Amino acid sequence: MKTILVLGAGLSASSLFRYLLNHLEKENWHLKIANKELDFLSDKYGNHPRIDLISLDASDAEERRALIAHVDIVISMLPPKFHPDVAKDCIDLRTNLITPSYVSKEMKALHLQAKEKGVTIMNETGVDPGIDHMSAMKIIDQIREKGATLTSFKSFCGGLIAPSNDGNAWHYKFTWNPRNVVLAGQGGVAAFRQNNELKYIPYSQLFKRTERFNIEGHGYFDGYANRDSLKYLEVYDINEVKTIYRGTLRKPDFCQGWDVFVELGLTDDSYVLENSSKLTPRQLLNGFLPYEVEMSVEDKLKRFLRADREHLFVLFEEIGFFNQDATITTEDSSPAWLLQTLLQKAWKLSDNDRDMIVMYHEIEFIEDNIQKRIVSSMVSLGEDVTYTAMSNTVGLPIAIIAKLMLNGYSHPGVHIPVSSEIYKPVLNELQEYGITFNENEFPLT
Repeated sequence: MKTILVLGAGLSASSLFRYLLNHLEKENWHLKIANKELDFLSDKYGNHPRIDLISLDASDAEERRALIAHVDIVISMLPPKFHPDVAKDCIDLRTNLITPSYVSKEMKALHLQAKEKGVTIMNETGVDPGIDHMSAMKIIDQIREKGATLTSFKSFCGGLIAPSNDGNAWHYKFTWNPRNVVLAGQGGVAAFRQNNELKYIPYSQLFKRTERFNIEGHGYFDGYANRDSLKYLEVYDINEVKTIYRGTLRKPDFCQGWDVFVELGLTDDSYVLENSSKLTPRQLLNGFLPYEVEMSVEDKLKRFLRADREHLFVLFEEIGFFNQDATITTEDSSPAWLLQTLLQKAWKLSDNDRDMIVMYHEIEFIEDNIQKRIVSSMVSLGEDVTYTAMSNTVGLPIAIIAKLMLNGYSHPGVHIPVSSEIYKPVLNELQEYGITFNENEFPLT
């Protein structure tokens, strides 16, 4: 019997647990779930003979190591800051590790140690990053097998609300960590390559310079650039392309509306507003609009938006920015925190809501002197508020990779899933769960 240790049990872990639970008997596995809070897990898994629930403070290194010492593989669903320490424990104890998070500098620095100890550390195994890598590499490898030359690579992904539950002007609700959404794009310039020119988009311009895509059967989406597309030239081994551009998808009007937040300064997280708990949403908005003693907040915003953006007024109205009765109640917080507090009320998933993951690749190449394009898209709808599209597309590939590793797959060192040995079986099995790509190839004339 082989033992799996899952560290952390956040929202995206539900589909991971369901897959592992359904395979415990067949694969002869034992599952240990370690989390700070166990109450919500006990109802589902507390009486299962092959599952142990363990209360764990992830920052307790001694307790963490003691758990890792007696398992065959670790899946870390903890916040990314914990992953390097977990990886060090796994290397010392010669235990393989899977995480869904980006490879940080600290994690990358452990590559040689992991390789020497024969430990496989597989990162970026969720949806974005994760399924995006695997589905992109499948197409890239197919193009190269034909002897064609890659010229352009674009890839976008977004976590959105399902069309059946899309009932607000932003076409958006929080389907994952609200903090990450509010601070998206901050902390560095977006860098990419376009027609052999290096291009940069600072945060102040990020939501202005978007690209529109029509995804067959699902309508139009706007994409804004991710921070560093250039590193994927090496990751995907596609240095020859003239264009590489990775980004995030939103429905039309979202980026325009968010750009107003950026212009006003409402996404700033670098300072706090004293006594912010006494502010009403109306006072918060007014504080960031130009001073005009005889104008209402509504009129100030309309003037700030200008005629070409006046249709965005309803977005602010819908969030409740003109409410002057209730205070925000968040004490001494940054503008970004106050904005997040308002948005969490306006964009909260209801019990009957379903979310949606949309992924889109647009890859161009030259074959037999003919310029061609492959468009590949995946749209996955959540089942409910527990088994969301986000949970399915994050948890399922992680679980499948864990099964592969427990059944013999080994690639010592720090890696991401870009080799055919890993992406072929994962993508094939994901199809059984309805996570499929619609792919079309056509010449560019």
